[in-house]
Amino acid sequence: MRRRMVLAGIGIGLLAFTGQAATLPGAGAFSFASIDGGIVDLADWRGKPVLVVNTASLCGFAGQFDDLQALHERYGARGLLVLAVPSDDFNQELADAQAVKEYCAVNFDLTLPMTDITHVRGAQAHPFYKWMAAEHGFTPGWNFNKVLIGAQGEVLGTWGSAVKPTAGAITKRIEPLLR
Repeated sequence: MRRRMVLAGIGIGLLAFTGQAATLPGAGAFSFASIDGGIVDLADWRGKPVLVVNTASLCGFAGQFDDLQALHERYGARGLLVLAVPSDDFNQELADAQAVKEYCAVNFDLTLPMTDITHVRGAQAHPFYKWMAAEHGFTPGWNFNKVLIGAQGEVLGTWGSAVKPTAGAITKRIEPLLR
């Protein structure tokens, strides 16, 4: 009886963590609050690749917003979701989501989907990033770390800040996944 209660508790814990029944999810089990209001649900992109990038407006790597937008324009119609995840975990983000949205629109003509300001590391990290740390040993070490998610929610690659989103190491992984 006690064992069943423990197992039931584990199942409930997984349900609370992933929003799904007691199975370990792929990345498609997660959703983010959108900077525009509403939700960006990765499950809506199952069957398509997703590039998730933690960003910060005031970071020295912010020029990569241009590359993220270029990927969005080049591959978006073929199925790629480029998702910017603004974070102030490295103290380089603006004060609120509206300021981030305006800054990115004015300075980078950004039209790709963005989340609300989100924690990407530590105890307050978004469940996606907690899952990446626990299941894949990946925690962003700085802004503009990239995670490529495959069609079934599997992690296909991670890259640090120094690797541009348009680098061959990333685009060569994306292109075979497109329709």
